[in-house]
Amino acid sequence: MNEQIILIILTTFITGFLAFKSKFPPLVGFLIAGFILHSSGIESNEIIEWLANAGVTLLLFTIGLKLDIKMLIGKHIWLSALLHNLASSLYFFLALWGLQIMGAGLLASLDFIQLLLVAFALSFSSTVFAIKTLEEKGVMNAIYGALSIGVLVMQDIFAVVFMTISTGKVPEVWAILLFALPLLRPLFYKIMDTVKHGEMLTIFGIFMAFVMGAGLFDMAGLKPDLGALIIGVLLSGHPKASELSKSLFNIKELLLVCFFLDIGLSTSLSTSAFVFAFVLIALLPFKAWLYFRFFDLFNFRVRTSVFSALTLMNYSEFGLIVGGLGYKLGWIPGELLVSIAIAVSLSFIIASPINNWSNEVYKFLTKIKSENSSLNKMDQMLDIGEAKVLILGMGRIGTGIYDEISKEFKERVLGIDTKEGTVLNHIEDGRVVLQGDAVDWDFWHRIKNINQFEIILFAMPHHHSNDLAAQQLKEMNFKGRTAAIVEYSDQISQLKENGVDAVYNVYREAGKGFATHVLEEFNEGETIVYT
Repeated sequence: MNEQIILIILTTFITGFLAFKSKFPPLVGFLIAGFILHSSGIESNEIIEWLANAGVTLLLFTIGLKLDIKMLIGKHIWLSALLHNLASSLYFFLALWGLQIMGAGLLASLDFIQLLLVAFALSFSSTVFAIKTLEEKGVMNAIYGALSIGVLVMQDIFAVVFMTISTGKVPEVWAILLFALPLLRPLFYKIMDTVKHGEMLTIFGIFMAFVMGAGLFDMAGLKPDLGALIIGVLLSGHPKASELSKSLFNIKELLLVCFFLDIGLSTSLSTSAFVFAFVLIALLPFKAWLYFRFFDLFNFRVRTSVFSALTLMNYSEFGLIVGGLGYKLGWIPGELLVSIAIAVSLSFIIASPINNWSNEVYKFLTKIKSENSSLNKMDQMLDIGEAKVLILGMGRIGTGIYDEISKEFKERVLGIDTKEGTVLNHIEDGRVVLQGDAVDWDFWHRIKNINQFEIILFAMPHHHSNDLAAQQLKEMNFKGRTAAIVEYSDQISQLKENGVDAVYNVYREAGKGFATHVLEEFNEGETIVYT
């Protein structure tokens, strides 16, 4: 094996592992690995760049598989994204202009149009970083997670418009035919049914993302990643969409390592570029404040607005694309492009711990910012009726728990899920389910009397979500009993420490349930004799 490849893998693993053990997301370690490798003379190449782009394509495809298209239609999504883009572009333009007047050397040769170009690039937030953060926290479907993703998707659309105008690359005439893609959905669904499970489902996903999505849109003169996102959305209504997303998860994660590695490998550090990058980092808090203000304008709770703003408080890889375009056209100096690249990297590194401390930031802000008098309907109080049992997470496991426990508690069982579509499906099936985010600190305060419940069951798909919800319930001095599911034995002690009374391994319990069911069936039929 090539010595350079061995060095890249070794450095990436060590820095990623150290970041993980230090309670940082591993992506911070991958970025640092890129810087270290670049300083030792190793630079990015076409293979790493291709793998990085492939990771982004798969990421957007899997986002599409989970995306509720109704979210994008809401005025709170497209209008807040548009207003923020305009306001933050103006903010960065004025800040850069002021720095230019003060004698910032990297900006000396830029005219007003070029300053506006850089400001526009800085107004975007990173899709890759934000979604990685949301995935690691297990809150992709939380209200603030859906809000953040919606804004990022709208920013992607703005990016497509900008790239089309700035490069002078007009989409092909036949690109209008792409509007007919929804008509092919029944065919896509039929193929998805036919491929069943396993490796054929995975290769079907790769085909749809890279050929029908990115490839087709690229041929039409449009942004390839947008194509992958749209194809994912078209498949999102299929029952196997979640299974397809999970089958691509490890491939996507591995390719995204190359994305963060590529940023570090492509950056040549210099003192002036590094100093100016820190100046750009100092401008970030106001960008986050603008996000907060526009979300607050649409009557979201303080927590929703704060968490969304912190998730989006970073610079985007799109800034590198715009900067690279400006450099090639001779609009901006190469050293400024390096500064933007460093600022993007630093924004990821700084934003990671800030997102881990988001609850503390929120609790501080609640002391100085009161809730809106008229909350957005997504954030209003919950009517729990006469329920005695609360089930958090109404996926396949939660549904099974609900149906089984309803035999004893009848209509006094209440389910909670973050996804509106899931809630509506359960209601159609006759279950009592409300939309809510149990990871949300305010979720528990939206319930008038938490001790009305005798039992609370944690059945959310992510351990982090169950653990965080258990911590919050413990702080509220809940008097009833609690139980949770885990996938791995090392997760049991953590939940027990947070006050959960009973913890069950989902795979072990599934095995016990299957064995019990088999024995009951066989005993009833008297087909076997035990000795």
